[in-house]
Amino acid sequence: MSANTPAAIGDVEGVSLFDVENPAPVIEPPRKRTGKTPKGSRTNFEMYAWLFMRLSGIVLVVLVLGHLLIQLVLDGGVSKIGFAFVAGRWASPFWQVWDLAMLWLAMLHGANGLRTVINDYAERDKTRFWLKMLLYTATVFTVLLGTLVIFTFDPNIR
Repeated sequence: MSANTPAAIGDVEGVSLFDVENPAPVIEPPRKRTGKTPKGSRTNFEMYAWLFMRLSGIVLVVLVLGHLLIQLVLDGGVSKIGFAFVAGRWASPFWQVWDLAMLWLAMLHGANGLRTVINDYAERDKTRFWLKMLLYTATVFTVLLGTLVIFTFDPNIR
C-alpha cells in the first residue's frame, strides 16, 4: 500500500479486511417478521405498566412503613391490635383511605408483577391466557372484597 492510497475499512496494521471488491457481510436482523408475527401495537401499555411499578413501589414504601411505624411502634405493638383497635381506627375516614390505598396499590402492583412473570414464563398462548384470567379474577375479587370490608365495617356487630 502506498502512502497516497486511502486506508480501507477495517485496516489492521496494513492488512485490509474489507474494501470495495470485498464488502462487509450484511448482518441479518435478529428477528424477521413472518406471517405469524403479530403487528406492532401503537399503545404504550408496557411502558405505562413499567412506570406504574416504579411509582406505586415508592408510594407503597411510604404507606407500608408508615403503617408499620404507627401500628407497631407508636400504638403499642401487636398485642394492642384487636377488634376494638380496628373499629376505632376505621371510624376515621383518613385511616380508611390510607388502608384502601395500601390495599389497591399492593394488589395492582403485585398483579402487574405477576402478569410480567406469566408473560415471561408461560410458553403456550392458552396457558398464558388462563393464568392471566385467574390472576385478574383473584385481583378483582380481593380488591372488591377488601374495599367492601373497609367501607362497610360495623363496630357494633354482634
